[in-house]
Amino acid sequence: MKETTLPSLPDARSPAGADIRFIMGGTTGNMIHSTVPPGQINRATVHATVSEFWFVLGGQGEIWRKDAAESRITPLLPGVSIDIPVGTAFQYRNVGAEPLTFICISMPPWPGDHEATHLAGAWTPTV
Repeated sequence: MKETTLPSLPDARSPAGADIRFIMGGTTGNMIHSTVPPGQINRATVHATVSEFWFVLGGQGEIWRKDAAESRITPLLPGVSIDIPVGTAFQYRNVGAEPLTFICISMPPWPGDHEATHLAGAWTPTV
């Protein structure tokens, strides 16, 4: 059994550009806390082997997701959950005045930054 406390400072930066804090890791997945400052537009990416679930904690943002069947923009507001299935292109941004914060669960565990490929997205990135 594990337990952790949210680190006070970021541990790393995601390939897309968010500040991340590692929360929990295991054999079937891992969990991070992500922060995107006001006005930041992250790089569009696609993952080769990892799927993600997100739960928005605070702030106001948008995420663009595109797969073989559809493309959509979803508001990211506190209480909203989204999924990013493996192979789905995505890009997100903070459109509010406060930091956009969310929990991200990766399945299987994140193998390293080589997992993410950058591509053209819905917006011009600022990072």
